[in-house]
Amino acid sequence: MKNLRKYLFLCTFFLPLFLSAQYQKGDVVKWSADRKLAWKDYLAKPDPSNGAAAITSTYIGIQNSYTDKSFSYTISSGFIKNKSWVRVQDDHVLKHEQGHFDITEIYARKLFKALREYRFNRNTVEKDVDKIYDDVLKEKDEMQRQYDRETDFSRDKEKQREWLKKIDVMLNELKVYANYSS
Repeated sequence: MKNLRKYLFLCTFFLPLFLSAQYQKGDVVKWSADRKLAWKDYLAKPDPSNGAAAITSTYIGIQNSYTDKSFSYTISSGFIKNKSWVRVQDDHVLKHEQGHFDITEIYARKLFKALREYRFNRNTVEKDVDKIYDDVLKEKDEMQRQYDRETDFSRDKEKQREWLKKIDVMLNELKVYANYSS
């Protein structure tokens, strides 16, 4: 059981770091209010078994370290060009896909907020950080699914407008947590 826990710790903490490092050679777009997604960012070939108009692939990773008395971390987040694809190049669809990227940014900020509020405990830090990370990602995934459901994958234009406003409000509310990466 101890070896399994160690393996899970390594996967939880180093796999996101590995993925982040793996995609840093021009394959990742870091979120920026000034830099919106463009269809040229979508480099993967469409999946023939998936009928979606486009797929936006994003990630949130964490690298952390601790000593007996302190805890430090770095959060990374981005849009993965080589795993994102488009079948229907329409401005309306692109705004929907930008919404998915913006939701990822919301949850990167929420992760940063949760880690800033975390009270370091040397005896439970591995378990605590793992739970914080998992909880934030589960919440993000649920919001992504809800976004697609309620907008009918962008086809419900009124709901799409409502969601984009909601996303903007959330980004603004979490603005103080926007500087999570170096």
